Parts: sequence; structure tokens; C-alpha cells
Amino acid sequence: MKRIIYIAGVVILVAFQVHSVFAADIGAVNQHINDINSQIQALDREIKQYQDQISVTSEQSNTLSNIIKELTLTRDKLLKETKQTEKKITATNIIIGSLGDDIKFKEKSINNSELALTQALREIQTSDNNTFVEKILSKGNLSDANREYNNILSLNEKIRAYIVDIKKQKEALSLSKTKKQGEQQVLSKLKKTLVEKKVAVDVTKKEKDTLLKETKNKESNYKKLLADRIKKRDAFEKDLEKYEAELQFILNPNLLPKEGSGILSWPLDNVYITQLFGRTSASKRLYTSGSHSGVDFRASIGTQVKSMSNGVVIGTGDTDLYCKGASFGKWIFIKYNNGLSSTFGHLSYISTSAGQKVNTGDVVGLSGNTGHSTGPHLHVTVYASQGADVRSIPSLSCNGKTFIMPIAPVNAYLDPILYLPKVIAGMLKNDRPRD
Repeated sequence: MKRIIYIAGVVILVAFQVHSVFAADIGAVNQHINDINSQIQALDREIKQYQDQISVTSEQSNTLSNIIKELTLTRDKLLKETKQTEKKITATNIIIGSLGDDIKFKEKSINNSELALTQALREIQTSDNNTFVEKILSKGNLSDANREYNNILSLNEKIRAYIVDIKKQKEALSLSKTKKQGEQQVLSKLKKTLVEKKVAVDVTKKEKDTLLKETKNKESNYKKLLADRIKKRDAFEKDLEKYEAELQFILNPNLLPKEGSGILSWPLDNVYITQLFGRTSASKRLYTSGSHSGVDFRASIGTQVKSMSNGVVIGTGDTDLYCKGASFGKWIFIKYNNGLSSTFGHLSYISTSAGQKVNTGDVVGLSGNTGHSTGPHLHVTVYASQGADVRSIPSLSCNGKTFIMPIAPVNAYLDPILYLPKVIAGMLKNDRPRD
């Protein structure tokens, strides 16, 4: 009996020592993670300052110096975001490593408990060759027999405690493994974001370098370049308008979701609408048709663009390959499962491909300044899926090039605001629809 109690005591001591060592390690890990989180928060503040400066610059006059300034600020902001993402990856790796150590310690503790049970049960089996009555009779007096009886009861309690402990540790081990898998998924997303941010930095630098090269850093050259692009855009719009007007389409309202249902989610985390759908105070000045085909959102280069519902990516492309500055630039066309489709235009990076299924909130690309764009922003067009598709359109105005892009009959274009969440104060720039 003394041998059994000794074994139980040793195992409890070992388990306590393992717990103490692990607790000390956890304290150091948590301190490290807290330090990194403090650095991430500091980067958050710096990123916000850059974003505030970018917002102010984007509201200023469209001059070469302002564009260069905005590109410089954007690149600096993206570099900070890249550094922030790297910090998050480091923190996630530490957590994953800590969980791995947690699992190993729990496995060791379980093994110790199982060993104690095996040895204790073997001792009991050996001592149980004699019946309890024989044990009592073999004792010199009643007090010795009573002590033996109490020792056996105490040992049974310890065995039950070990069994409960093993069950708890196995449950904790299972939870740790599940948590570790979740952390690994987070890490995978962060690594993908890091790649995208680095691409956005390169895109911004290239755009700035190209603009400086094309204009030779002269305002007059920039104005001429801008005028040439507007001319191309206007000519292409006429081609597109004529082509889409010839498409025969009868809209079936029964296939559309209810207006005001908020069936679509916002494509950006931070929403600020710079131009509405249809005839607005800006559309008459900016478009030959006098009408804006979608909704524009303020978004600096490298801002994550998200799917507005569940659906399938029908196509992606870049109209700048056929005629630079004439249309969407880099675009993504998604057909949702609710009767609506959308195009995201002027992107800097596309992280999805045709045929890929997407869910609400999935990142599909990064905003940019490609195609015909007077500054970084996200253009969103919404259509009735029954009428919209990716098609080829010949354009005489762009040296006879054939564009591949989302096309729809005029009556298939819908106002995105009718299906997005309710617009609240502070989301909308002073750009009201015109009658």
C-alpha cells in the first residue's frame, strides 16, 4: 500500500512541475504577443494618419503635383500596412507555436496519468489476491485493519481523480488542436494579404514612375495626357453605348430581389460614396451619356475589395491591354445567387479567377487607379443577371481593338444603392441624383 501511495505522489509532483514550467513559458509568450500587439496598434495610428492625408489630397485639384503626392502617400501607407501584416504573421506564428507546446505538455501529462493508473492498478491487483476479510484477519489489531481499509478508499478516490483528469486533458487537447487549425487558417489569409499588399506597393511605384516619365514632371504635359485619355474614354463610351443599345432584352422584375432588402453587402470595410448611380451633378460633366453606370467609392490603392454576396466569378480582365485609360482597367465580374451581378472596376490587383466560387465578404482584389480614372477609387456596377455577361466588343475608336469586358443592355443596369445596406450619415459625398 505504501508503494502505491508513493507512485501516486510522484506522478502528482511531476504533473505539478510540468504545469509550473508551462505556466512560466506561457507568461513569456503572452508578454511577447502583447509587445507585438502594441507595435501593431502604433502602426494602426500611422496608417490612419496617412489615410487622412490621402483623403485630403484626393479632394484637392487634379494637378500633377497632387497626383504624385497622393501616390507617394499611398505607397508609404501600403508599406506601413505591409509591416503591420508582417507583425500579425509573427504574432500568429507565436500563438501557433505556443499551442503546439501546449499540446505536447498535455500529451506528456496524459501519458504520466496513464502510467500512474497502470502501476496503481497492477499493485491493487497484486494485493487483491487475498480477500478483504483475509486482510483484516491478517492484521494484528482492529486499528491496523481500519487504516488499511481507509488507505484502499483513498487510493480509489485518487484513481477516480486521475480518470477525471485524463478526460479533461483530452478535451483540452482537442480544443487546442481545433484552435491551432483556426490560427493556421488566419495565418494563411494573412500571408495572402501580405502578398497582395506587396503587389500594391509595386503597382503604386510603377504608376508614379510611369506618370513622371510620360509627363517629364511638367504640369502642361500632364494636362495634355489627361485630355488625350478623356478623348479616348469619350470615344469608347460612344462605341459601347451604341453596342449596348442594340442588345435586345426584356427585363423580368420577378427575377430580381426586392428593392431595399439590403441583399448585397458593402464591398469595402470603410464606406464613403463619392458618386451615385444615374444622372448626378458629376455625371453630366464626366460622361458623354450624362449618366453614371454604377456607384463610386473612395478607396486608396491597395484597399481590399470584397464580394457583395455568394456567387461565381464569371470573368476577370484588363481593358488597358486594348486601349489604356478608356474603360474599367482591371475588372472582376461576379454573378451572384440572388439574380444580381456586379463589376468591380479600376482595380490594381485581382486575386480571383473565372469559375471560382465566392462567399459574401471574400476578398477578390485590391482597389486601384487603372482604366479611365481621375484618381484611386472603386467603381461598382450592378446588373440584372438575366441580361449581363462578359462579351467581346469591337471599338473603332481604339484602333479597331476588340475589348473583352462585362456588357449589358441599357435596361439591365440597376442602381446598386437599391440593394446595398442603408446609407447612413457620413457615407455620402454631396453628390445627389439629378432629375
